[in-house]
Parts: sequence; C-alpha cells; structure tokens
Amino acid sequence: MMAGSHVALGAAGWVIAAPHLGLPALDPLALGLAVAGSLLPDIDHPKSWVGQRTRPTSTIIAALLGHRGATHSLLALLGCGWLLLHGAPHGFVAPVLVGYLSHLFGDLLTPRGLRLAWPCKGTWALPLCRAGSPFEPLVVAAVLAWACFAAIGPQSRHSLLEASRLCRWAGPDLVPALCLPKPPTPS
Repeated sequence: MMAGSHVALGAAGWVIAAPHLGLPALDPLALGLAVAGSLLPDIDHPKSWVGQRTRPTSTIIAALLGHRGATHSLLALLGCGWLLLHGAPHGFVAPVLVGYLSHLFGDLLTPRGLRLAWPCKGTWALPLCRAGSPFEPLVVAAVLAWACFAAIGPQSRHSLLEASRLCRWAGPDLVPALCLPKPPTPS
C-alpha cells in the first residue's frame, strides 16, 4: 500500500485499539505515534516515504534484508511485543505498535503479501488490491468505515443503523449481531 493509505489505517487502528488499552483514542501525540508506526516498516525501502527520510539507514537495511523482509515479518512483531512489555512507557510504545500492525495488515491486503516467516521465501496474502491501484482507496475507505463503526458505542451504532434503515431492509436474520433490539439506556 501507499504511504497515505498506511497513515489512514494507522490512525484508524489507534482509534479502535486505544480504548481497549485504557488510553485516549484522540490524543494528538498518540495519534502521531501511531501514524509514525504505520510508516516505520517501510524503512527497508529507500524510495518509500520513510526510507527517503532515513537514508543511508534505509539503503543499508534494504541491501541486507530486502523490502518486505524482516521489518514485515513475525520477527518484527515479536520485537514490537518485547518492546511493549519491556521497553519504553506503555503510552509511547502502544501507539507505535498499533501503527506498525496496521501497516502489516495493509500490506497483507496486496497480492505481494508478507513474508511472515522471514527469512523463508513463502508469502501470506489476502489480495484485495494492488499497491497504488485505483481500488486501493476503496479498500482503505471500507476499512475506515468499519473502524468508525467499531469505535462508536453500542447505543450510537444502534441509532446509526436505525437511521440508515439497514436492519429494516436487511432484516435481523441477515445481520443478527447488528440488528438486535435497542440496548437499554444506562440509568
């Protein structure tokens, strides 16, 4: 995926994950860290947005590990997890890790996929769109719509569904998890 798509997915990922981590979803510093994390895996590509700004480091990483190599693998995820548990304060590492994960999710949606078992050659992919294709913004928009829907509370979700008449049109049998009776208002 392109840098703009990674930025959007990183911010959306943070908005969804933050409440589950006990952190504010719209904190500007955390959002910025999530966006930075969403660009970080492409440090292994000298022509990427982050690669251009980190030369000669990105050139060395690309020569040693290749693009979508170690920085796009389970090894990177383990490193991020270790940092989350043993590294810098949770409020700084968690947004970067969420952004990083959103990047990997975005690249997983392309035909090139990820070499999760790096250094092995096999790739994993759910090829919905090619990087830079006209379809990429549509896939990102669908993920963002899902993120917004997931981020609002059950009361707001129900009101939104009622206003859209989706449950009336589709019926509770088609979308049972969404079209349940209106949740009780807290007293």
